[in-house]
Amino acid sequence: MQTKLFLIVKMLQNVNTVNFLRKLKGMILVGLGFLLSPLSWWNDLFFNLPLAYFFGYICSQFSANLFLPCAIAGYWFSNVLGILLMQIGVLDVVQEQPQERNFKKELLMGLASSTIYTVIILLLLQFNILNTPDLFAEGQSFNIKLFLPID
Repeated sequence: MQTKLFLIVKMLQNVNTVNFLRKLKGMILVGLGFLLSPLSWWNDLFFNLPLAYFFGYICSQFSANLFLPCAIAGYWFSNVLGILLMQIGVLDVVQEQPQERNFKKELLMGLASSTIYTVIILLLLQFNILNTPDLFAEGQSFNIKLFLPID
């Protein structure tokens, strides 16, 4: 009798440990996702722009003309990755019992939500609902070559 009770208690402890570890993993994914996502205003300076610059720099080793397009793609990719990580992490935290996941569906949903977010921001900028900062006032022009790793 005690052996059966001991085994039942041991199984419950293992279930609680597995649930705790799954929820901890989910919280870590949510935290990392938040750091990469466009939901925080300060993350670009510390995370997204350095990652985007690095991605652009790697691409510029193949062709100097690839730096800017790859940096933009790297920036967008880091934001999408952040949203996906948050989405996956929240599922781990919220769900009581782990369910079988459809990674393809989750990836498509994350890409769709990120694309919708990007389009909304672009529309808000296009219709002057959001304003971009005036970094180069008084006739100064922006010279992208200052930021490129090429001569």
